[in-house]
Amino acid sequence: MKRENHTLVTEFVFQGFSSFHEHKLTLFVVFLTLYLLTLAGNVIIVTIISIDRHLHTPMYFFLSMLSTSETTYTLAIVPRMLSSLIGLSQPISLAGCATQMFFFITLAINNCFLLTAMGYDRYVAICNPLRYLVIMSKRVCAQLVLGACSIGLIVAIIQISSVFRLPFCNRKVAHYFCDIRPVMKLSCADTTVHDVINFIISSLVIVVPMGLVFISYILIISTILKIASAEGRKKAFATCASHLTVVIVHYGCASIAYLKPKSENTRDQDQLISVSYTIFTPLLNPVVYTLRNKEVKDALYRAIGKKFLA
Repeated sequence: MKRENHTLVTEFVFQGFSSFHEHKLTLFVVFLTLYLLTLAGNVIIVTIISIDRHLHTPMYFFLSMLSTSETTYTLAIVPRMLSSLIGLSQPISLAGCATQMFFFITLAINNCFLLTAMGYDRYVAICNPLRYLVIMSKRVCAQLVLGACSIGLIVAIIQISSVFRLPFCNRKVAHYFCDIRPVMKLSCADTTVHDVINFIISSLVIVVPMGLVFISYILIISTILKIASAEGRKKAFATCASHLTVVIVHYGCASIAYLKPKSENTRDQDQLISVSYTIFTPLLNPVVYTLRNKEVKDALYRAIGKKFLA
């Protein structure tokens, strides 16, 4: 009988925001607005960086890669979430769920390590400025981006092959997308080993890059404090402010979501935490880098000025 139950589950149904039934339309409008702002902001950043030669530097190369990754990341999750809020949710096949999880894991980890690469770039720029262009060559930048993506791909393949080897007895996912923990909860088998493996991998892909960024900023701050002029210190801190803001929010949300004990939060709390890194964090990138970054703002003004003068 148990074997028959295993074969019955060929698709999953997302329960989504069922606890917020009276507010679904409000949530839809808010999330749709934030999603469109995220898409528009990231597209603007990638476009501005590609057309403005002043931004053809390693730092902005990494930023354009991060914006591209964030855009693809939201495309894998948010459209289906929005459709479920207005009652258009459809069941998702096991293959479809595995595909969504694959893109989610790959791009989430890619984002973590891209932020680490950006931290290394700021470290070289401030602590070793005379050799900056030699160290941060096009080849090195490409290797760092490829490395970030490769780590994401490898971890995604390991995680998905582990999760979807399990037999499933329940089809109702207590979430709005195929995240690892909610899907594993549907299994008939004991998932203790899988939970431990998932926690170890999550810890490594969050703590390792976060630790590398932390070390980079200790070295950066110690170098900045040695600068004699107050104006020089202010300028050096300004070049790191945008990246540091994104890093704190990004790793903060990831740590709360994946490094906390499994049963600490309720389902509603887990979903609200998930919203922070699937909706708000991707929007933070274009907001911070357009509002706080003078070079990007100047490039945007130049592009707008050329369009009106043409």
